[in-house]
Amino acid sequence: MKLLFFPFIRFSKSQLERRLAGKTVLITGASYGIGESLVEILAETQARLLLVARTAEKLEILKQKVEAKGGQADIFPCDLRNPAEVRSLLESLQQLPDGIDIVVNNAGKSIRRSIFDSLDRLHDFTRTMNLNYFGPVQLMLALIPTLVARRGHVINISAVNVLLVPAPKWAAYQASKTAFDQWFRSVGLELNARGISTTSIYLPLVRTRMIEPTEAYRHAPAMKPEEAAQLICHAIISRRRIYAPWWLMLGQLASVLLRWVWEVGAIGYLQRKR
Repeated sequence: MKLLFFPFIRFSKSQLERRLAGKTVLITGASYGIGESLVEILAETQARLLLVARTAEKLEILKQKVEAKGGQADIFPCDLRNPAEVRSLLESLQQLPDGIDIVVNNAGKSIRRSIFDSLDRLHDFTRTMNLNYFGPVQLMLALIPTLVARRGHVINISAVNVLLVPAPKWAAYQASKTAFDQWFRSVGLELNARGISTTSIYLPLVRTRMIEPTEAYRHAPAMKPEEAAQLICHAIISRRRIYAPWWLMLGQLASVLLRWVWEVGAIGYLQRKR
């Protein structure tokens, strides 16, 4: 599976330890999937981990695991869809004496639903926008000053589909993920000019609980959460601006040149499904 997506995601543990020595790392969506796998790797470094997620009980379990490995972790239960909770989180973070060096924007929500099943479900769109776009923007606006002061690093966990032709039934997810990807790429140039490194990681399908409701994905090729976490560690060391599967550029080209073919085929398929 690695050959299909990211053939070279190995990283040097010694380099990671040197990079993170004395650093503070904020991870959103830390309690499950990619976030949990990343925490397990970073627990063995000398970094101070700030873990953000909705589930307080799971965060407490993770904190105990980190400390059992000799690491240091602070937990911050927070629903990033709720602006008031994000403000409370930021108040706590701004009281930290050492600031923040690395932010991993990993929290996300996926919805696959026909627009005709969403006509009375505006909350499908507000929830995905709040978690995938407004929440991380609110977080970043408050953290940029400390990241500038510490010449920090922001890693955004994006998805390959934001750079490809849109697919039916993914309007809520696709719009919200694309919104933050565009925001991040735009402000990234300004952040880079002030000494902040920015990394966009365009992941394909990752086998987490987020994809479980989509039956079509249960047997599709997918990365493991721990592989995605290894890729993030590689990004922490290298501070590269972009990580993407080797075939994504070909996919982007096909999305432009063959869009009409895709759309005609998609319409025909949807008509037959009716």
